[in-house]
Amino acid sequence: MTTEQQKPKKLPYGMQNWEDVRLSNFYYVDKTRFIPEIEASNRYFFFIRPRRFGKSLMMNMLRQYYDIRKAPLFERLFGDLWIGQHPTEEHNTYLVLYLNFSSFSGDLEGYKERMDDYCNTHYEGFVRDYADLLPANALELLRSKKGAANQLDALVRSCNEAGRQMYLFIDEYDHFTNVILSDPNTEHGYKAEPHGTGAYRGFFNAIKAGSDSAIKRLFVTGVSPVTMDDLTSGFNIGTNYTMQPEFNAMVGFTEQEVREMLEYYRQFYPFRHTTDELLEIMKPWYDNYCFSVKCLDEPPMYNSDMVLYFVYFYTKDKGQLPDKMLDSNIRTDYSKLRMLIRKDRGFENDASVIQHIVETGGITAKLKDSFPSERITDPDNFVSLLYYFGLITIAGTYRGKTVFRIPNQTVREQIYSYLSDTYRDNDLSVEERAHSLLMENMAYDGSWKPFFEYITETLKRFASQRDLQKGEAFVHGFTLSQTCMTNLYLPVSELDAGVRDLSGRGSGGYADIYMQPMLGIYPDIEHSYVLELKYLPSKATDTEVMAARETAIGQITRYAESVNVERTAGHTKVHRLILIWRGMELAVAEELL
Repeated sequence: MTTEQQKPKKLPYGMQNWEDVRLSNFYYVDKTRFIPEIEASNRYFFFIRPRRFGKSLMMNMLRQYYDIRKAPLFERLFGDLWIGQHPTEEHNTYLVLYLNFSSFSGDLEGYKERMDDYCNTHYEGFVRDYADLLPANALELLRSKKGAANQLDALVRSCNEAGRQMYLFIDEYDHFTNVILSDPNTEHGYKAEPHGTGAYRGFFNAIKAGSDSAIKRLFVTGVSPVTMDDLTSGFNIGTNYTMQPEFNAMVGFTEQEVREMLEYYRQFYPFRHTTDELLEIMKPWYDNYCFSVKCLDEPPMYNSDMVLYFVYFYTKDKGQLPDKMLDSNIRTDYSKLRMLIRKDRGFENDASVIQHIVETGGITAKLKDSFPSERITDPDNFVSLLYYFGLITIAGTYRGKTVFRIPNQTVREQIYSYLSDTYRDNDLSVEERAHSLLMENMAYDGSWKPFFEYITETLKRFASQRDLQKGEAFVHGFTLSQTCMTNLYLPVSELDAGVRDLSGRGSGGYADIYMQPMLGIYPDIEHSYVLELKYLPSKATDTEVMAARETAIGQITRYAESVNVERTAGHTKVHRLILIWRGMELAVAEELL
């Protein structure tokens, strides 16, 4: 074994430069098998995935594969990969132009100037990189034009004259849209851009014109289909492959790919867990994404960035689990998404969608492949937007609609955080330190009742101030979000255990929750909890409360068995709690012994 072979490959956590990954001994999950599928598709390829899913690295790989300048490196870059053994005729035959629209500010004011400056810099770099393959006057022609669209036309003319073909890559094509739509003050100006004669729309019209000549292929990525619909009437040459089954696993990791990665690093680092144990730990946090209804029978996808985060810290810390299962970069990305989600929606409407998802574990809607910006808050469009952002994922079909669920704990934490922010904005909040101490007492002392009494008192104060906004949704959503906003437990809901059917129907009332202790990170936790939470109207009789209690006893027993509490609770004492609210009153707070 050579010295190089004895060294473990570095983990490409946070990396987007594929050439660096390949030439600097980084681990790479081979996705090159998708190249023939891309070539067999429409030449103008749109592909949407949530943030932190590997889109940029995938695009960078494609750039290296098709760039005529990278032909001498083909063997080093691709030789041992799938495509290196099965190369297509188009490899290293294009002049490649790459644009990343997130590289400059998306604010409406001064947007055209920033876009023009950014594109001009990259256009001139393109001309210099391929100077010997383009006409001698290519740079002069480029500089004689003004604006991103006109200069792109100049590049196309130069490529045509030289008999060269261009492959155009655009990353984060919808960055402009997402920034503008998050600020309601700029809505009017935004509509003038894609719908009117703005610089953004003009740029895509220039691409369409170039597709008749030198622009032979186009690969576009983003996180939402909003801009695409706004451009469709003028830019109608692209095809959205986001939900096509053949591309379901093109980015992200399958479980087999995660397993192979863990087995590889096991050779070099001390592991304190088996591969199956690590997969069991990672799965509820990073797995369970599906991007095509036709792939429901296939294994779900892991978020690749989160897997790399976990493996990086696990190997660095010699087999100890990361202190936090959630990458702080993910938190930042989701906070940006929440700004967009909250656009032009009142509390009752916005919260009702999120609360419904939290309360039932999912929602059914018609999945839209595109929709215009002015209809972003239509129910099906809004749910579809949550799907594209990765906040919910495809879980099945029901009566001609798509069933969506929260995919994992990483996303669940973001949704609960969003709910908490929304409650706070509407004067319903829990003091953070008090919440932390009460949850700590639950975990280490078994003192659970004060926590739920505190939640109840908070709800009562809120109800007295906002009579029109109280009821089941508030009690359920608020209680669940506060129960699960902790690093001490992994909340496993009834739906996670597969107790309810895809319609979201099941036992009625509310979902059971198992507060599974995070013993890998906090081994000294002494108490864990199985909760049955129910809500009855304020006018419910004592007889109805007792009937709900009897129902809850049977449900909590069935649920505890379905999630195998005994196996995951470890040494902790398991408390089975029944909590029934009658209006804003905690009518039953009982532990089953």
